[in-house]
Amino acid sequence: MPRGIKKSLLAGSWYPGTAQELRAQIRRFIQAVPDPKDLPGDLSALIVPHAGYVYSGGVAAHAYRLLLDRPFSRVAVIAPSHRYPFRGASVDLIEGYETPLGTVPVDPVLSRRLVEADPIFRHVPEGHAQEHALEIQLPFLQEVLKAFQLIPIIQGSQDPQTCEGMAKTLARVFADHEVLLIASTDLSHFYSYDRAVALDRRVIEHVAAYDEQGLLRDLSEDRVEACGGGPMVTVMKTARLLGADRSRVLKYANSGDITGDRSGVVGYLAAALFSSARKKGARHPEGLTDEEKAFLHRLAREAIAHRLLGGPAPSRKGESPRLTEKKGAFVTLKIRGHLRGCIGQIRALRPLSQTVIDMAQAAAFDDPRFPPLSKEELEEVDLEISVLSPLRLVEDIKEIEVGKHGLYVERGYRSGLLLPQVAVEYGWDVPTFLEQTCLKAGLPPQAWQDKETKIYLFSAEVF
Repeated sequence: MPRGIKKSLLAGSWYPGTAQELRAQIRRFIQAVPDPKDLPGDLSALIVPHAGYVYSGGVAAHAYRLLLDRPFSRVAVIAPSHRYPFRGASVDLIEGYETPLGTVPVDPVLSRRLVEADPIFRHVPEGHAQEHALEIQLPFLQEVLKAFQLIPIIQGSQDPQTCEGMAKTLARVFADHEVLLIASTDLSHFYSYDRAVALDRRVIEHVAAYDEQGLLRDLSEDRVEACGGGPMVTVMKTARLLGADRSRVLKYANSGDITGDRSGVVGYLAAALFSSARKKGARHPEGLTDEEKAFLHRLAREAIAHRLLGGPAPSRKGESPRLTEKKGAFVTLKIRGHLRGCIGQIRALRPLSQTVIDMAQAAAFDDPRFPPLSKEELEEVDLEISVLSPLRLVEDIKEIEVGKHGLYVERGYRSGLLLPQVAVEYGWDVPTFLEQTCLKAGLPPQAWQDKETKIYLFSAEVF
């Protein structure tokens, strides 16, 4: 996988260039959005605009507001290519994207699987080099999701065959993973205000009816305009294949509404797609519901703040029965993408909610690799929780799947553990993963080949 971090193209122009200003602007946008009411199911996908934040940020916030209580760990952003023409779609196979809020890591496993699964997906570096429509989404995601991995996709051609082919492959690769889909698009460009509203209304009607075929037909026949029409159709098709069947238009405006200049406007839409089969409170394939994940995140933050600042202790009141089950868990702290602490409990000794409270405080204040978390760092710290399955003894290393399993090795009084996401972040294969886990245990790297060394695997629900 090609290495490297892509520097921000947009900081200081399309959005503020400092973390403080950028975070403040995004929070103002989010706080201006009313709490969403009566959502029709479980969130699957978003449709968001991609202009500069002063123009479309207020509209985009209506979509990103939905993510505050839904900690997705993977996000696939599909954006159109504005500057470099190419066929099919490109997946950016780099390490990550840098913004003033830190580095967004690329998911190397699912990104690579897309390229390997279908020739419609390639790595076309030129397609990403100067493209704004993908990067513009990242600061919003960093603010509302905190820790997540990105699958960055630029759609070069927007014909029906490309949309259909992409959707089938995306649905197949993502079938066993919880991935939020995002279509990045603006609507009509540079018409008079009334003409733009009329054109955009037709797009909005298709989205409101979850009619991707009608939208594709109107786009193909030039009845409507959307620079990211292809990504919009692709996301609608993919989400449907993965179970989505409801839509909600959240907000529409155009640049004339923001600037007052109605002579040549650009349209902006925020919308969301849902699965009514998994109503609010339904489990995701990994196990916990969105509400349970949000509850644990709240407990972890309150636990750290309580020990650092005093005040009320974190309350487990109102927890679901699942959170009272005994489970192992790790809590990882990061600041601007860099590790700031990670402590966990492997064995299922205490209720999950209490384990998260204890491990959050331990990661913040008792990790011997770092000084205790300071008050100044509290606002910046991102939390990641990993809920562990029971350990299972490995009989054959072919059982180990990078991206799905974590490893625990034990020999004599030495032991070591690495979470599933560690192998993904570093791009390790199975032998390297085993070697690194042995080193973590203070054993020689080849110790995993010795009969005296016990190797265990586990899965983790990371959010």
